[in-house]
Amino acid sequence: MRKTIQDFQVMVERGEKIVYLTAYDYLTAKMQERAGVDMILVGDSLGMVSLGYDTTFPVTMDDMIRHCQAVRRGAPNVFIVGDMPYMSYQASDELAIANAGRFVKEAGMDCVKLEGGGPRILDRIRAINEAGIVVMGHIGLTPQFMGQLGGYKAQGRTAKTAMSIIRQAQLIEEAGAASILVEGVPAAVGKAITERAGIPVLGIGAGSHTDGQLLIYADMVGFYDDFTPKFVKKYANVGEVLTEAFRSYAQEVRGGKFPVDSEHTYKMKDEEVAELDNLLSAEEDKR
Repeated sequence: MRKTIQDFQVMVERGEKIVYLTAYDYLTAKMQERAGVDMILVGDSLGMVSLGYDTTFPVTMDDMIRHCQAVRRGAPNVFIVGDMPYMSYQASDELAIANAGRFVKEAGMDCVKLEGGGPRILDRIRAINEAGIVVMGHIGLTPQFMGQLGGYKAQGRTAKTAMSIIRQAQLIEEAGAASILVEGVPAAVGKAITERAGIPVLGIGAGSHTDGQLLIYADMVGFYDDFTPKFVKKYANVGEVLTEAFRSYAQEVRGGKFPVDSEHTYKMKDEEVAELDNLLSAEEDKR
């Protein structure tokens, strides 16, 4: 049965960790549901992992909706979060509500996530929540703010900047967010946020004290190899397995070893083969 935000609150109260992974397509989502993942994020990271962009900025709402629909079909019984892409919510409350509504109405998302903790973003969280849509905040290393952050760098490494992030978490909760994702901060900062929060805190590169953990699935299985963040543990090397499979296939095709007619092709009855030969001969005679 699909968990709800209330179920996650109960898990936190019991000290049970929440398992959170990204997915961008039907097959990956299907496998994650089979594995018992609690929560899936269809992240705007699909821009880099699936669409080949250098950043997440080019990802559109239509991109997100299409991938969210695929993930929902693959994992109908998992709580799924749709990531609001760059400029889909920043301009106004009305735009934010409309686009958050698309995630729910068109793609069946249980929640939407948006980045940042400034006054403008707090207004958006409040507006989306008041429209009846579950919201997850996202603070720390926020890729949509990479220009201001100076790139993909860990945040909160000084006491002053750490306090700023901790205060952002408190304000996000007060604005009505049902959970918070904390990315790329020291473990001490993740711990401080979690201890002070009244809502589930998920971490990605935020230490072991958060209520649950998120990883980009393509990182943790070695599928995306352009770079690997410090906080990623690789549980498999799918990229290497796939590359070797493709290489073997290419070699067998070029060497005439695939397909083998006795194993990999459809068969006809002998009498049908004979009849086909007669028909082909008759066709040749007409020429």
